Amino acid sequence: MSSDAPVTFLTQEAFDRLHAELEHLSTVGREEIAKRIEIAREEGDLKENGGYHAAKDEQGKQEARIRTLQALLKNATVGVAPESTGVVEPGTVVTAVVAGGEEVFLLGNREIGAGSELDVYSEASPLGSAILGLKEGDKTSYTAPNGREIAVEIVKVETYGGQ
Repeated sequence: MSSDAPVTFLTQEAFDRLHAELEHLSTVGREEIAKRIEIAREEGDLKENGGYHAAKDEQGKQEARIRTLQALLKNATVGVAPESTGVVEPGTVVTAVVAGGEEVFLLGNREIGAGSELDVYSEASPLGSAILGLKEGDKTSYTAPNGREIAVEIVKVETYGGQ
């Protein structure tokens, strides 16, 4: 039986940060939202109660974030960023010429690069899936969501240092 959930590389720091966020949202966050909903409910007519509807919307967003974090952490591979061998893989910093302009970005989950100045591209994105497995000097192209064909050349692949 195979799982459709993608495996995500996370540094230990990112894993710990996300686990702490999940713990907070699942406990204190839920209690705070429940209190806000209860206070708003006591104000009367729920049909025209803006505070009630705002709290319910926030509760929905919070529950969605909890589910996202649970899935992410369940399917995460935790460790140090892979030592670069010049091959594009999740957790590496890639310098590439994309559509004629040079870009430097992290390939992986945006949660790894939180607090970093680097742009982050998922390995499942059109660009990420096109360059995954390529080596320095390799050229390829991918089809952007707008249907345009975009040329890419891998210039450099480095180990992500958490910058």
